[in-house]
Amino acid sequence: MFSLLRSIAATAIAVSLLGPAVVHARSRCRNQPGDPGYPTAADWSALNNTLRGRLLNVVPSAKACLELGCTEAQWESGIFRQTIPGSMNVHNWEQDYGPPPELCLRNGTTCAQGNVPLYAVNATTAEHIQAGIRFAQDYNLRVVIKSSGHDFLGRSTAKNSLLLWTAYFKNITFAEKFPIDGVDQGPVVTVGSGVGLKTIYTAAKAQNKMFVGGTAATVSAAGGYTQGAGHSPFSPTYGLAADNVLQYHVVLANTSFVTVNSASHPDLFWALRGGGAGSWGVIIDATFRTFPIFNATIHTVNVQAASLDQTGNLMTTHAMHIKDWDAVKAAQYYYLTGSASNTNLALYTIFKDLDSDASKAQMAPFLNDAKALGAVVQAESTVTETGNDVVISPDDYSGFNVVISSRLVPNSVYLNSPNNVGAAYKQLFSQGVTALLGSLVAGGQVAANANISSAIHPAWRAAKTLLIAFQPWNNPLSVVGVQALRWNFTATVQPVLSELAGGASSGSYSNEGDVLEPDFSTTFYGPNYPRLESIKAAYDPNDLFIVPVGVRSEHWDAEGMCQISYTNAVRAFGPNIFLVPFSVFLLFYLL
Repeated sequence: MFSLLRSIAATAIAVSLLGPAVVHARSRCRNQPGDPGYPTAADWSALNNTLRGRLLNVVPSAKACLELGCTEAQWESGIFRQTIPGSMNVHNWEQDYGPPPELCLRNGTTCAQGNVPLYAVNATTAEHIQAGIRFAQDYNLRVVIKSSGHDFLGRSTAKNSLLLWTAYFKNITFAEKFPIDGVDQGPVVTVGSGVGLKTIYTAAKAQNKMFVGGTAATVSAAGGYTQGAGHSPFSPTYGLAADNVLQYHVVLANTSFVTVNSASHPDLFWALRGGGAGSWGVIIDATFRTFPIFNATIHTVNVQAASLDQTGNLMTTHAMHIKDWDAVKAAQYYYLTGSASNTNLALYTIFKDLDSDASKAQMAPFLNDAKALGAVVQAESTVTETGNDVVISPDDYSGFNVVISSRLVPNSVYLNSPNNVGAAYKQLFSQGVTALLGSLVAGGQVAANANISSAIHPAWRAAKTLLIAFQPWNNPLSVVGVQALRWNFTATVQPVLSELAGGASSGSYSNEGDVLEPDFSTTFYGPNYPRLESIKAAYDPNDLFIVPVGVRSEHWDAEGMCQISYTNAVRAFGPNIFLVPFSVFLLFYLL
């Protein structure tokens, strides 16, 4: 009876998820342990010899920490976790929630491999990467690429895969001139794909230089950062990080080591800047423009609201004032946390070339209007130092569980419909959302750079902010509970964000979005997707580099293991499709 019901459940999932008009049949699969074509122990040993001992057995971070005796501080440290090949900063991406589930949780009683690779090429040269790719091609293996593991969509890890680990490409080189096709591009920094932003900012400060990067210590500038677009507190002044990258060195799926810039492989250069992380090849290093060092002030303040209505009014007021900072090209990160009954808005505003008094004067109109609403304004402070020091984070809090959903909110919404912003916040918090992050990192030079030819989603050029909703959870939470939380989050939050940002054609940032986006090709890539597919076919015809919601991922199953004959069921049925299989999913655990 049990087997029969599980068979019925499996059939029901296929039918309810895909519908009668959808064919979802396997046509080609990668080899996994137990398959006839999977490498033998002798084969893996031969690869290790080729790599001169740089092939690693990979285990989940919880198991690694048990063996290492990690402290809680180490578990929560992104800088520490990036030294563990199987670790992801967002811990839930290491889990396989099944069915059947394979979990390895901190302080758990059991540990399975889950969604963590089996082996890793601990690369320090392009030749190591080439050897790993050649082996994966020879044995038809699933491949993933990872630098630090700072990844909100789980693209840097995969079950039964071979990891190409670039964490130890640590070179940093500054130059005052950088010619491409005979034309000098000016001062630059070239960084390996294992170099985090904290390290780059520190090195740049010593050279009296600044480059365009974000605020997270462990983000690798030459990793997935620019492949998504790469926003920065200084994007309103200098544009997105992808607008300022001049060249990549890349190992391709055919193992070629190539220079990619506006003159060499210009189609791939177009795709690498905004066409999605992990889909194009293994980046060895990237070269970025640098700028003269400058001072900046970070202004910090908290604003507290005591009811849902007051929260909505506060965010409408904020939306009305967001244009106040256009003239000085300020950036702002604003975190709204709490519940439907009370919230706290923490604002961190970065003013380039303004001192403390000028920064406070810039914030005063908004804060005065917030007080007039009855909100409580407190803990206002400023710090002025070099721009490098303003954006350096000592570490990144890690080892937690979260899924996110986001949209790029157009400038036109703030100019013409600020009430819609407050209404969206009010609706989301009434639905149980407890954390929203707004990032004022667009407009200014981001909009002015619309003439740059790249795969960056055009929504970035029209945007004012990036708005992200978070759904965290703590362990232990049942597998059924996790799945219910994830599907419900996508089905309820994504439509609110989408409507605010313009509906079905709205865009999002592919490095900070929802892996369950119902129409990911539109949301993350927009009108660029057909050209991206064409370039993908040219450089990776066998889809060696497949990641969730990456280019051509719709032609593979969720694990990236088997090709499928695919009709876009999600486009046909909308986001509620994710709720349909959950009711059937329960059968696997409740029978």
